[in-house]
Amino acid sequence: MNDALAAWSRSRLMVVEAALAGVCPDAEPGLREALLYPIQTGGKRIRPLLCLAAAESVGGDAAAALSPALALELVHTYSLVHDDLPAMDDDDERRGRPTVHIVYGEATAILVGDALLTAAFEQVADSPILVRELARAAGGAGMVGGQYLDICGNVDGIEALKHLHRLKTGALLRAAVRMGGVVGGASQLQLQALARYGEAVGLAFQIADDVLDADEVTEDAGPPSYVRLLGVDGARAEARRLVQEATTAVGELPRPQFLLLLAEFVAARAF
Repeated sequence: MNDALAAWSRSRLMVVEAALAGVCPDAEPGLREALLYPIQTGGKRIRPLLCLAAAESVGGDAAAALSPALALELVHTYSLVHDDLPAMDDDDERRGRPTVHIVYGEATAILVGDALLTAAFEQVADSPILVRELARAAGGAGMVGGQYLDICGNVDGIEALKHLHRLKTGALLRAAVRMGGVVGGASQLQLQALARYGEAVGLAFQIADDVLDADEVTEDAGPPSYVRLLGVDGARAEARRLVQEATTAVGELPRPQFLLLLAEFVAARAF
């Protein structure tokens, strides 16, 4: 990670992590222990960082974007808890630790996801604009719709794969920068620029994941991926193109530095 981005991220994530640790303080003690477990498992926190960077990019204050940043991470965490369930991806481990349903049982894992999703909307309840952005990104026209396509759809080509990932991964990343822009005081033109950035970064993020998983990919088996459809070199070239598209979209914003660095960081994992 670029030194400037690392320093910027570290200072912002200290605040984000402290706030996440205080989520759902009044929940039943056993449930609260279980819902803090996936939060404390860690992760890149790319959605909160994008939200905070977007607020700053249009001249706003990152502190004003803390609530939507938390909401985005809570939605993302809930989705991981539910995706890991036996009825979905049936994963026993995430980030080197047993998944929530392995530690606490399936019923509690479902309730943990429900509680995290509900807590996310509590974070943005005072802003109808933010509620609408988050709901659309998280629901059937966004992340949940993408997960449905991943499980039940017929993804048979590059355009279908892009559509899936624009929903499953990209919708929440796009919402992250738009929500940050809203609280930062962005104009409509600036919000449109942020949306273009978010869409491009969302696809680049997924391509980078596919390249990282390239050793697990064979030509004739498994679900479609960018590596399978484009090859490793082709996937990397597409990631580069998308980063350029993202940086061009926000290059004229007042303070785009950390959005530009985050776009490069997302794609750098592919190289």
